[in-house]
Amino acid sequence: MKNFVSVKDVPDINFLIRMALDYKANPFKDKGAGVNKRIGLLFLNPSMRTRLSTQIAAANLGMEAVVFNVGQEGWALEFEDETIMSGTTVEHVKDAAPVLGKYFDILGIRTFPSLKNKEEDYSELYIRQFMKYSGIPVVSLESATLHPLQSLADIITISETFKEKRKPKIVLTWAPHVKALPQCVANSFSQWVNAWGAADFVITHPEDYHLDKEFTQHASIVLNQDEALKNADFVYVKNWSTYTDYGRIYCNDPKWMLTNEKLQRTNNARVMHCLPVRRNVELSDEILDSPASLVTQQAGNRVWAAQAVLAEMLKSGK
Repeated sequence: MKNFVSVKDVPDINFLIRMALDYKANPFKDKGAGVNKRIGLLFLNPSMRTRLSTQIAAANLGMEAVVFNVGQEGWALEFEDETIMSGTTVEHVKDAAPVLGKYFDILGIRTFPSLKNKEEDYSELYIRQFMKYSGIPVVSLESATLHPLQSLADIITISETFKEKRKPKIVLTWAPHVKALPQCVANSFSQWVNAWGAADFVITHPEDYHLDKEFTQHASIVLNQDEALKNADFVYVKNWSTYTDYGRIYCNDPKWMLTNEKLQRTNNARVMHCLPVRRNVELSDEILDSPASLVTQQAGNRVWAAQAVLAEMLKSGK
């Protein structure tokens, strides 16, 4: 696995799940795998769980992790090729990335979409340019459209929680929020669940919140939340802004917030969220603080997801 920017980079999802759970049981079993290796973690946007979990995962493998906050600690980067750099950007990624390729063995990149220009965001220019010019493997710490490390942790959490001999029903439900958020987590979770193929997958949202069909094409889309929740085993709660009329908030109906009353329609479903979460806006206290909540377990599994990915990338680099 040379790069890790989407599920398409993963030859065998179940193998990666087993590997992650093996690391969870024995975190230091491959302590020498990354000795004398460095990973550079570049953050163009804030992070807590992604940053810390990836640092811990690297340390568990014996790697040195160097964190660099590009916006606060470095020059403003230009990503467009053949541009005249007469504006606010100081250094081109074409010059910066090859240098980083000399410093590190793996490069992690974290960036968000602007939510202003759909074509620009969905081109994934930033991460593509680092892949093009750095000359070393690149792992996505979240991009403009996807968050693969989060999604792998989500699938790991479902796998270790659901023990019945049938496919679980997984529902991804839109939730209200106070501001427009990217589609990254929803896109990525949809892409991974569909590629995994081990679940009955339903997405529910208000009428104007359809996601890009590239990521949802094998899911059932149900616009009635109550109907979608029936017999669900897992409910993944996440807000996202509009995709068609890009980056907008059309509906913020508080009735879409998941509550214990709504959860009664499910098959004693466990509830998931990627965090951070707006309490009593996206999800109610009564759910977040209840045994139904898997959010802490999900966040904990971020370490093992990252460790499995980094270990595979180290193997590929030998």
